[in-house]
Amino acid sequence: MSDAAQPMRTQQALRAAHLYYLQDLTMDAIADELGTSRSSVSRLLKYARDTGLVDIQIRSPLDQAAALSRSIRSRFGVHAHVVPVPDHTSDVDRLERVALSAARILTQYVESNMVIGISWGSTVSAVSRYLVPKTTHGSTIVQINGAANTRTTGIVYASEILRRFGEAYGAFVQQFPVPAFFDDPATKEALFRERSIRRVLDLHERMDLVVFGVGAPQAPVPSHVYSGGYLDPADRDELTKAQVVGDVSTVFYRADGSWRDIGVNARAGGPDLDTIKRAPRRVCVVAGRSKAASLKGALASGLVTDLILDESVGQAILQP
Repeated sequence: MSDAAQPMRTQQALRAAHLYYLQDLTMDAIADELGTSRSSVSRLLKYARDTGLVDIQIRSPLDQAAALSRSIRSRFGVHAHVVPVPDHTSDVDRLERVALSAARILTQYVESNMVIGISWGSTVSAVSRYLVPKTTHGSTIVQINGAANTRTTGIVYASEILRRFGEAYGAFVQQFPVPAFFDDPATKEALFRERSIRRVLDLHERMDLVVFGVGAPQAPVPSHVYSGGYLDPADRDELTKAQVVGDVSTVFYRADGSWRDIGVNARAGGPDLDTIKRAPRRVCVVAGRSKAASLKGALASGLVTDLILDESVGQAILQP
């Protein structure tokens, strides 16, 4: 569709949505009023939903997902959005369904003049494929953890995720071209003193919104940090001895949320967890019961303000 035709289609979709959702007209009646076909009205309504012109919310006192959301909020003090997914759903399909819901929910959090931190990973990558376009002004998408390792620069993987967020929200994209893990903490400290890197670190300090998943060592849909060649056997042994249950942005933590004395974190290219916690809104997206321990650790650390998850992992984190 040409740029010139886009505003006209948006206007038609908006009018069709008003007639259908607010005035209760049938699609046949809307087709007559707009001088078009019923199938065209159906496409306009789909366009209105896909582009965020229409935001459909379901509220019911009998809704199990809503009840689960309330229980999670009461227990952990976070805003929870539970996505209903049948138990027999595969882990891949479960992730896709949660990612789709997360992408639509994120739209309401994004505004102009924001600094939005994006943590690369399998979950955020899935979310990025379903983002609903929303034009903003003066906003910046910033990569918050490095992606390079001994096998790859990580640029292609991370930049594709960032590009999707930037295009969806009309925002400037700032990459963070550093390793996921440095060989030596002293190298990290020296590089982080460079002005070109400090400029990105300053953006990290000013983040208004952060979007991230939680890494889990044994998840059926492998977290990218564990499957992408980022950790060698010595690293894995160290994490096991430290009783690590997961990571956010390549910074590892235990079940009680502690993380400062875990040796690998001194070499991590991601921001320390205190930096993430300074952002007013921190959106965590999780799919699958196998990530329950990792999610509980992230909640214990105080990392999460808004949680988007499926029913199975929601039920699991409420268990003793």
